[in-house]
Amino acid sequence: MHYYRYSTAEVSCCYKYLLFSYNIIFWLSGMVLLGVGLWAWSEKGILSDITKVTRLHGFDPVWLVLVVGVIMFTLGFAGCVGALRENICLLKFFCGTIVLIFFMELAVAVLAFLFQDWVKDRAKDFFENNIKSYRDDIDLQNLIDSLQKANQCCGAVSPDDWDLNEYFNCSIDNPSRERCGVPFSCCVPDPAQTVVNTQCGYDARKKKPNERPNTTFSKGCISAMEAWLPRNIYIVAGVFLVISILQIFGIYLARTLMSDIDAVKAGYRF
Repeated sequence: MHYYRYSTAEVSCCYKYLLFSYNIIFWLSGMVLLGVGLWAWSEKGILSDITKVTRLHGFDPVWLVLVVGVIMFTLGFAGCVGALRENICLLKFFCGTIVLIFFMELAVAVLAFLFQDWVKDRAKDFFENNIKSYRDDIDLQNLIDSLQKANQCCGAVSPDDWDLNEYFNCSIDNPSRERCGVPFSCCVPDPAQTVVNTQCGYDARKKKPNERPNTTFSKGCISAMEAWLPRNIYIVAGVFLVISILQIFGIYLARTLMSDIDAVKAGYRF
């Protein structure tokens, strides 16, 4: 006579559908970001001529949207399907990737704190390279304008950094009307104006140094962002803490679900 022992272990439906709900948000958000990124590229004609991607010497913000979208879509898909199908491989991929991203974020934060001067130099080089490509891409242009307006700054270190751009440099052989000027986002806003004056930066750097602060921002964006961080350290820390808690929560759900699945599988072996 044979005796069979049936395991009482079971997969928790609570953890299973909680992990599914957790990941469906990432999956849908990833799809939205991918759609927005591809739409932006189609508007710029990159999808019809993919070689245009290599012609931009500056940073294309659409790249960031697409990369984040791909990561969120992939993780959301792995988490959703892994939870519903109780697939250990997909759950391990989801959990391992979240752990990797978490430690990468932690390492970047620590290294940025320890090597502040190096980070400042890299940020300066990055900003200057994008100043050179300001007119090459509309998304890059909007990003720099938004950054300068939000921080009330102009250029990487000073407004004279715009001499790096072929449209704004002060060389005699520059035929551009924007010669020796700055973008409109460098202009000190006039409360009386309801319409943005996009020509307010014309000939701004031809003025005497003591006259410039009345019309354009004189502080560079690197120093402006350095001053912004201490003032908003609690906001930055709060955002980092929330993101970390969400990641740890996802790791906990995945690990718990994997343990349940392993327990059920172990029970069926006896």
